[in-house]
Amino acid sequence: MLDVTLICVGKLKEDFYRDACREYIKRLGAYCRLTVTEVPEERRSANPSPAETAACLSREGEAVKNAVPRGAAVIALCVEGQGMSSEDFAGTLNGLSRTYSKLALVIGGSDGLAPAVKDSARLRLSMSSMTFPHHLARVMVLEQLYRAFSILNGGKYHK
Repeated sequence: MLDVTLICVGKLKEDFYRDACREYIKRLGAYCRLTVTEVPEERRSANPSPAETAACLSREGEAVKNAVPRGAAVIALCVEGQGMSSEDFAGTLNGLSRTYSKLALVIGGSDGLAPAVKDSARLRLSMSSMTFPHHLARVMVLEQLYRAFSILNGGKYHK
């Protein structure tokens, strides 16, 4: 069974996001060993300078890199990443699982991911060219993981 770690910058505060995440985490238990790891989002001033934002991203990036399991293939969720269909994502997961026994998907905070995290990723993945709150992105990633595993296992979830 594949080990999947979802690394997220920041904590979920809203109950509706937590409830949705719990549901997909429960469903994913049939397909993988899933761990969700939250790393702190660095505090920024009300109007951070580009230098302050870069420094915060760098510290978040270090926390993310420390949370990645040894030997895991990293998938960085970022707007400039590659877009793909659910079927293509399932195929990508299947291909990565043939080479790696561990995968780590990384969702940045409100300012995205540190360049060092993106540079170290095996894959940069974009969920859309639209902008979503990073908390909603967590729900969306979990749903797409569940959909991908359902596709790979011949389930009826994906139509």
